[in-house]
Amino acid sequence: MYIFPAIDLVQGKAVRLLKGDYARMTVYSDDPLSVARRFRSDGAEYLHMVDLEGARDGGTPNFDVVAAAARESGLRVEIGGGIRSADVIERYLEAGVYRVILGTAAVTDRPFLRDAVRRYGARVAVGVDVKDGFVAIRGWLETSRDTLEDFCAELQGLGVDTVICTDIFRDGAMQGTNRELYRRLSRAFSLRLVASGGVSTLEDIRALREMNLYGAIVGKALYTGDIDLKEAIEVAK
Repeated sequence: MYIFPAIDLVQGKAVRLLKGDYARMTVYSDDPLSVARRFRSDGAEYLHMVDLEGARDGGTPNFDVVAAAARESGLRVEIGGGIRSADVIERYLEAGVYRVILGTAAVTDRPFLRDAVRRYGARVAVGVDVKDGFVAIRGWLETSRDTLEDFCAELQGLGVDTVICTDIFRDGAMQGTNRELYRRLSRAFSLRLVASGGVSTLEDIRALREMNLYGAIVGKALYTGDIDLKEAIEVAK
């Protein structure tokens, strides 16, 4: 299982939200590239980035930071947030990004999702953010009519390769990840699943690895020191 250290971006800074609440934001670094380089020196292979402003408002206000990380960090960078057109996908991939993550657009624009998967294959992943059993959109500010299971079944049918599933109520709360959710999804679907939200101990990582998940995203716990990245990578092997 891969560990994906996370950098969430607002105004070019590395931040974390609590349970998706933009009003409860902590700034951890004014220099996200230095954070990415530290992750690489600790043994990471991938970097999970989210443009939180893009997710909420659309657009790519933190594009230059993401492009710099893709060029200079030595990590395979995946980016989500505000990716709602083929032009934006192309721009990120041309900048050296390894994989783009569709969120709101995957829910609200199914033709775009189908075309993106057809054109870019495994370089397109889908972020499925869960709130009360339904898929949340627009930076988690709205809830769609799609249930988690129905949407995952549709994604699998479309040939989506990788799904990043986030339990919003666990995100940034340091209360442990939703193991039962990922256990249920791993049994029901053949998607490459990445767990996100609340991964706050090495025990969380061990439990997810035993489910044979593709990956786990670790965010706040790295910044608070509750998880050591080198140890997490060893545990996930």
